[in-house]
Amino acid sequence: MRSAEMDAFIARVRDASDILSVVASYVPLKKKGRNYWGCCPFHSEKTPSFSVAPEKGFFYCFGCHAGGNVFKFISMIENISYFDAIRVQAEKLGISMPDREKSKKDIEKERKIVDLQRMMEMAQAFFHNCLVKTRYGTAGLRYFAGRGIGADVIEEFGLGFAPDAPGKLRDAFKKRGVSEQLLMEAGLVTERPNGLYDKFRNRIMIPIADDRGRVVGFGGRVLGDGQPKYLNSPETLLFNKRRLLFGLDRAKKAIREAGKVILVEGYMDAISLAAAGIKNVAASLGTAFTAEQCRLLLRYADEICFCYDSDEAGQRATMRALSIVRATGARAQVLIVPDGKDPDEFVRKHGADAFRELSKEARSIGDFHLEYVQRINDIRTLDGKNKALKALLPVLKESGPVEQNDYIQRLRSTLGIDEGIIRQEIAMYSDDGLKAEYRLGAKRHSVYMADDAVRQAGRALLRMAWHDPGVAVMVVAELGSEPFPYRLHEKLFRYMAECAETNVFPSDEAIEETLGAEAQEELCHALTEDTPEEKGSYEVFVRVLLLAQLKKAFEEHRLRADVMEREGNSNFLQELTKSQRIKQKIDELNQQTKLKETNE
Repeated sequence: MRSAEMDAFIARVRDASDILSVVASYVPLKKKGRNYWGCCPFHSEKTPSFSVAPEKGFFYCFGCHAGGNVFKFISMIENISYFDAIRVQAEKLGISMPDREKSKKDIEKERKIVDLQRMMEMAQAFFHNCLVKTRYGTAGLRYFAGRGIGADVIEEFGLGFAPDAPGKLRDAFKKRGVSEQLLMEAGLVTERPNGLYDKFRNRIMIPIADDRGRVVGFGGRVLGDGQPKYLNSPETLLFNKRRLLFGLDRAKKAIREAGKVILVEGYMDAISLAAAGIKNVAASLGTAFTAEQCRLLLRYADEICFCYDSDEAGQRATMRALSIVRATGARAQVLIVPDGKDPDEFVRKHGADAFRELSKEARSIGDFHLEYVQRINDIRTLDGKNKALKALLPVLKESGPVEQNDYIQRLRSTLGIDEGIIRQEIAMYSDDGLKAEYRLGAKRHSVYMADDAVRQAGRALLRMAWHDPGVAVMVVAELGSEPFPYRLHEKLFRYMAECAETNVFPSDEAIEETLGAEAQEELCHALTEDTPEEKGSYEVFVRVLLLAQLKKAFEEHRLRADVMEREGNSNFLQELTKSQRIKQKIDELNQQTKLKETNE
């Protein structure tokens, strides 16, 4: 918990800060309506989608979804922590910073982070020296030479080698006064029944840095046939693989300049491409691509080109990654390396120019999906056609009208399905989590999904609640304990209502800390929308949410009743009764709306 003195200091700095002048010192802005617009500094774009709302003190990019207050902007543009951004702005304004009171827990955590960072630097130097200065590194140098990695690349990436000995690092660090406890917390040793052993042995060691270039962990590739082939550092205070991308610290400038990042699976893919002169490359640590990694990349570019391995596992990983990208609204492409090769093999065999030419042939999301579903399904059968169409519905639903029409025509020709049926499936498709059955020729069920009108109503109420927290209390009371149409708004309203009931103002930094970056970005989106006059009242917006909530509940119970009836479960009558009660409430609410409109 921050002290009251520190909270007052932060509020004073925020109140004295003019977000417009701060942002304008980095980004050319033009006034349009109440807000100011320019090209986003966090990703490459030609059409301005970056908005600053000086009256509300927020910025938001409608392209990459970065948003926040003046401190968030400074922290992102300068690549410093949020608290450092407050300190920097305070110094510029000549506001003295109070002595910060820290709890014992805070002091211990900060000390531990400093110790771990020092440990990572020491470990990186240890592994590197083992590779280039000792006899232990002979096998590692031979391996790198076989991969076309020379001394200059080894030096640039700080590559190293972990000797095939149980306690080489452990013993060396203990002689330097490092405790066994700290070695364990850094993930450098592992505990066995007969003592502590080095976690990494007989492995090529690749330092993993955060986007500011600080080593936070390691990836180790075994030499020989040992398992696992690749081994990452365990989760620590520094190392969270969901939020890290290998090579991003070196590549971010090139990514910004190119307006695109090439994302590969493995460390060696990224190293080989960078060594060949292809600099706008990062790697996802050989693990599943995450939403956190996607948001991190969107700070630097608005397009992600996935270049995973061409084998079946790599293509499945690409499909999963594309579903993450679709949810963010980012642009994406897929680059297929021919002959089942990975990017590292291809660039070593054919060279950088060949890879650049290959990248010009990157597929769109839709093209890749079309090819993939045809390859994994037997589209000669009815079941195969059904599975292929079902897999493509998310992409078809989110495509623009021209692109969607092109895909439909190609599907009609490839699958032999009537165009009308395809369009009907697209119209009914929803990805809100309901498991509706999709079978060609079977009876269809319309599944509700929160649409733009519902989301806009929620954002309008968020704007009201930001200025009057009591509104959040009323919204939560009106919609009750049932899920809101848009879950992110539900989180925000419930949190703001709790703040109102305890007389605490819900600051945007507290929202990010409590609910996460996605909730904070949605709040910024709502607050920076240029709405000179709100078209509607509190009652109108709440009614929109209530109707959406009821319609969703109605469809859920109706679908459940239908499935239970087909399964011979007599409880379907209870579900049907519930759905009819909800339908009655919907009709009553619609009738109230008509009467109100008539009276007005």
